[in-house]
Amino acid sequence: MAASNAMEAISSNQCFGGTQGIYAHESATTGTPMRFAVYQPPQAKNGPTPAVWYLSGLTCTEENFTFKAGAQRVAAQLGLTLIAPDTSPRGAGVAGEDDSYDLGSGAGFYVDATQASWAKNYQMYSYITQELPALVAKHFAVDMSKQGITGHSMGGHGALTIGLRNPQQYRSISAFSPICAPSQCPWGQKALGAYLGNNQDDWQQYDATALMQNGYLSDAAILIDQGESDEFLTEQLHPHLFAEACKVRGQALELRMQAGYDHSYYFIASFIEDHLKHHSAVLTAL
Repeated sequence: MAASNAMEAISSNQCFGGTQGIYAHESATTGTPMRFAVYQPPQAKNGPTPAVWYLSGLTCTEENFTFKAGAQRVAAQLGLTLIAPDTSPRGAGVAGEDDSYDLGSGAGFYVDATQASWAKNYQMYSYITQELPALVAKHFAVDMSKQGITGHSMGGHGALTIGLRNPQQYRSISAFSPICAPSQCPWGQKALGAYLGNNQDDWQQYDATALMQNGYLSDAAILIDQGESDEFLTEQLHPHLFAEACKVRGQALELRMQAGYDHSYYFIASFIEDHLKHHSAVLTAL
């Protein structure tokens, strides 16, 4: 893996007529090795397919969604490529990066860090929006004009903020249990303060509610599923704040509060089919 556009296959398995692979490359953006998962549906054998990016939450890797969500069956039916990146650089050697679950390793928060200790490696926003898409376009049969983005928790925050800031790159957006207003919750305040510094004006570009309030809109309706029994709902997630901002700005949003569901992958597995159908309907209509 001598160059950033080189890629190594870690594993490859046939799955619902397509191929589930896990790959590694040397990232020029993070300065570290990075891993990601790609599911190629059977339709990719005949040409480029639309793609849906899935961003995982705190402590996760590229494997959690790949192994637990049960998304490949639906992706095969719909002809969607699924791309699941890791959640942070690994082994960067930054002081404190392995001290807590909600900062550093497994907790990149999909931002470009500006603070000295983090800035060299923790450039996840640029990695997700620039370097990894270029690598995917080079190696896989993906129609890069038809991309959607989704994610869970911290990854739901990433999906909303990245999707809203790049509406021509990500034409459809959804999220599971997203951190909707990180400037107003402990997880977000800790991460954004560490990565970006104490000036909260600098946090707004990575806060979905603030972006919506400032007029960052998606052409397509946004779908959010949130479990009513989610243990993090009240303190960390605040979907009502994002919903209020969408209403004021006229952004189409379907926020579904799901009775009895928690924050786990059982929740994601229960509704992943709806989300992939949501993305497919938007992307295939382009």
